[in-house]
Amino acid sequence: MKPEIVINHEFVEFIPEELQEGTLYISKKYGTAAHKCFCGCGQEIVTPLSPVGWQLTSDGKTVSLTPSIGSWNLPCRSHYFITNNKVLWAPRWSKEQIALGRQQEARTKERHFARTYKERSFVKIFWQRIKAWFSRWP
Repeated sequence: MKPEIVINHEFVEFIPEELQEGTLYISKKYGTAAHKCFCGCGQEIVTPLSPVGWQLTSDGKTVSLTPSIGSWNLPCRSHYFITNNKVLWAPRWSKEQIALGRQQEARTKERHFARTYKERSFVKIFWQRIKAWFSRWP
């Protein structure tokens, strides 16, 4: 297992074109975090922030990004957590584990967007009924 790495974080409006090693860049405005892979391979990792993607938490001094970052499509295949400005290495996943993780992620997104669609449909129908009710009055 690799040693724990302490990183910097920087809140920015736009992710810079040139990423510095050891820094996690966070654009709250655009819901994105990016960094160079912490294994040292130099590859850029982009993590979209969303209720069904990566989530960022901060205590004012440090940041954490969950779930883990698995660079499955990169040659390094790094797998780590970013917790309180520390990179905590996780075991590499097998091809089967990666496939199961992707299936679970797809199901989670499917449920989230189905629920969101139902909620929006309910609100739309509610307001249509209110509007129809008021339109009956002269």
